[in-house]
Amino acid sequence: MNNYLEFNDEVQGAMETGLPVVALETMIISHGLGYPDNLECGQNCEKIIREEGAVPAAIGIVKGKIRVGLTAGELQYFAEHLDIPKCSRRDLAIVTAQGGYGAVTAAATMMAAKMAGIRFFAGGGIGGVHRGAQQTFDISADLEELAKTGVAMICSGVTAILDIPLTLEYLEAAGVTVLGFQTGEFPAFYTRKSGCAVDYRVETPEEAARIVKAKTALGIENGILITVPIPEKDTLNPVFVNDNIERALVQADDQGIRGKAITPFLLAELHRTTGGKTAAANKALVYNNCRTAARIAAAYVKLL
Repeated sequence: MNNYLEFNDEVQGAMETGLPVVALETMIISHGLGYPDNLECGQNCEKIIREEGAVPAAIGIVKGKIRVGLTAGELQYFAEHLDIPKCSRRDLAIVTAQGGYGAVTAAATMMAAKMAGIRFFAGGGIGGVHRGAQQTFDISADLEELAKTGVAMICSGVTAILDIPLTLEYLEAAGVTVLGFQTGEFPAFYTRKSGCAVDYRVETPEEAARIVKAKTALGIENGILITVPIPEKDTLNPVFVNDNIERALVQADDQGIRGKAITPFLLAELHRTTGGKTAAANKALVYNNCRTAARIAAAYVKLL
């Protein structure tokens, strides 16, 4: 028994009765958006998942325990305390041992979901290979975790602040299947197209669920990345986004910002320079991903 893992009553009941469960990260709450937008986003994600017949399981570290399913009060705490440390794979043992709080990244969420027996995880985007990684070796731990953790992540690809072709090359080398949900092109977070193809296209939640079931039955331990484009009405102009990204990258380089600090800096700069348009797009795509993930999870349960 894992003494560091705790479930709230709703998630515990769902796991015991075989209801569909969708994991959620807490990074977007504590580091992705400002208060009170972050609280509203977290609450809406849970509401959408419940509307689709699944149970949300927001994951965060609370007083040294990996909480699978935050209470309303805990969700508010994460939203109000923007100084909660970012917690990835390398940080989990330290934060739990010290009895602290941690806002989990996609990598840590996948780890916790696997520990808990949850197969589906809805997020905004996955981390990837950073530009210039040939020199810096800056590659997100999310990719390695997905490569060895049998969780299906539903997200809108990666942002154009990263090297999308190299990210897809890494996933291919790691044996991770990349599906496009109603698209043949890998989405680029704020925009629907990246110019890069996905491995396979699926049209329905049932089709995606059958692939997850087959992978599990075959004993394939890799995760699956199911990419969902941002809704058409919420997409941003690619030229507008890329121009702002280029300016933010120059600023980051001038200020010597690197490593794990680079992504939060770039996202904050994009929010500032686009007048909040990227934050609005971020919420729209996350909600859409939660809805899609809940539908796939529900379809999967029906196959069992």
